Amino acid sequence: VQLQASGGGLVQPGGSLRLSCAASVSIFSINVMGWYRQPPGKQRELVAIITSGGRASYADSVKGRFTISRDNAKNTVDLQMNSLKPEDTAVYYCNAASLQYGSRWGQGTLVTVSS
Repeated sequence: VQLQASGGGLVQPGGSLRLSCAASVSIFSINVMGWYRQPPGKQRELVAIITSGGRASYADSVKGRFTISRDNAKNTVDLQMNSLKPEDTAVYYCNAASLQYGSRWGQGTLVTVSS
């Protein structure tokens, strides 16, 4: 499984960005897909995950601002990020976890929230 993340960039506080992760295989049977992030100088942390059944979970820090979605037909997982804050600045990584493929990571996309 190869994961290609895109959509990062520079945005002002309060703005929005949409990240997209495209998988090289069908994600229909991938149990959990998610987004993680690694802020500068910090460890990687969970942002949001979504199961094959469509159940989503979020880190407390992004609840109500971020929305994760998956499109099994397009083999993509998106992260809509609204009301962005400077503390959301990080490299964002896509992850796919399944019994068939194990845990796979994308290359990361940088999100910078700054005025």
